[in-house]
Amino acid sequence: MTDKITPDTAAARTKPATKGKTREDRLKAALKANMAKRKAQAKARSADTAD
Repeated sequence: MTDKITPDTAAARTKPATKGKTREDRLKAALKANMAKRKAQAKARSADTAD
């Protein structure tokens, strides 16, 4: 039983981290787009009530 780090085991350890990072990036981008959409909707509603 040796604890050698081979390229295969190193790649296996880093792969989930990069996958999680891309998921995090996608969620961040979706949240940003959603917030922008909601802000635009709120602005449109307030403009309608101001008239």
